[in-house]
Amino acid sequence: MNFIWAGIMLLSILLGILTGRSAEVSSAVFEGAKNAIELCLTLLASMCLWSGLMRIAEKAGITRVMGRIFRPFLRLLFPGLEPSSKAGSAISMNVAANVLGLGNAATPLGIKAMKELHKFSSDPAAATNNMIMFVVINTASVQILPTTIAAMRAQYGAASPMDIMPAVLLASAVSLAAGIIAVRILSLRRKRP
Repeated sequence: MNFIWAGIMLLSILLGILTGRSAEVSSAVFEGAKNAIELCLTLLASMCLWSGLMRIAEKAGITRVMGRIFRPFLRLLFPGLEPSSKAGSAISMNVAANVLGLGNAATPLGIKAMKELHKFSSDPAAATNNMIMFVVINTASVQILPTTIAAMRAQYGAASPMDIMPAVLLASAVSLAAGIIAVRILSLRRKRP
């Protein structure tokens, strides 16, 4: 992928020089760098805010309550996994963080959940059905608060950055349902739990 990006940049510079628009190319490079830094700072501020709120929610026990709410669903999605186990708790907390749109706060919980799920694997080189289900749920999670997208929309001047919530809810619900169905169908062919 790096070769593709490097090729696009070199081709742009070369064509800018050949067409006599090297000043525009130079201006675009600096403008793009400035926009990238501004976007990074905006996302960093948003991540700090929401990660801090997630930490407060965790200390107040809100994420634990949300984890308990998700446990009945985990029994259905992860057969043979006890929801009160370390893996079940990490999955519950990860799902709660993702539902709140805190993907970066959910990452350490996801890594912990995957490590715990890996302990149930009889073949260390292969993923179990529960591991695959977790990756699908984690990737296509339903978000109530799309904080990262809202921060990016606010950065670029959207009048109402959260007005995309219905579309985000619908798209993430459909992708989650499709992923769960696909894992269930494909897991019927596998021998591992």
